[in-house]
Amino acid sequence: MGGVRLLLLSDIHANHTALQAVLSDAEARKYDQVIHLGDALGYGPHPREVLDTLRDLDAVCIMGNHDHMLLEYADGTRPVKDSVVSVALKYQLERLSERDVAWVRTWRDGVDDPDIGARYRHGTPTSLDEYTDSVTAAREAFAQWHGRLAFVGHTHVPAVYATLNAPVGEWIKMQLFQDGGSYLVPPSTRVILNPGSVGQPRDGNPRASYAVFDSVRMHYEVFRVQYDIERAQEAALEAGLPQVLAARLAVGK
Repeated sequence: MGGVRLLLLSDIHANHTALQAVLSDAEARKYDQVIHLGDALGYGPHPREVLDTLRDLDAVCIMGNHDHMLLEYADGTRPVKDSVVSVALKYQLERLSERDVAWVRTWRDGVDDPDIGARYRHGTPTSLDEYTDSVTAAREAFAQWHGRLAFVGHTHVPAVYATLNAPVGEWIKMQLFQDGGSYLVPPSTRVILNPGSVGQPRDGNPRASYAVFDSVRMHYEVFRVQYDIERAQEAALEAGLPQVLAARLAVGK
């Protein structure tokens, strides 16, 4: 099979303003398949628009923890808490159609892609809601999972974690991409790659984050994209969402 260029998105969190900017930027990069690594929903004001866009892209969508929580609210199996998370999810649930919710139910908690030789999951290669956010966490993930290539989200921080293609020892490397950048996957390593967050970056850079992976060159590149943050903030406030959810967009935290 020939090579594939993956457009990797994660943690849009119902921020359609950021998603539109990312897709406009990605047009020039040429890609064959869109992978969304979870948390299309939660926090933001545009749940329907984000789901419509992902559907139009024929994206492979992975279940995220916020997506899963929304389904629990839909089923009445999650206790209602007075938190910014639940306020946003309940707002979104009121605006999604039965068709939308039914589609989210089809998303899987992790997918193995035999053509690429990759695993797609939200938190770590072996977990929906644990974080691959440190060398220590990466070492544990590599010890539990024996694949070569994994793509995850959840941290809202674009990064690469690498270890030798051997029994997991002390050699774990971490590279962050606060301003974007590229990484060529060495033949002798196993890697966990995170494209960062489209809709709510948390590495101190408020610009939207996404990545493209070339499966022939084993080349991974993270891009940071300016978008109309004020417009996204106004939409969140007009929706009656908690002010903190709008404020944090400007600081990337």
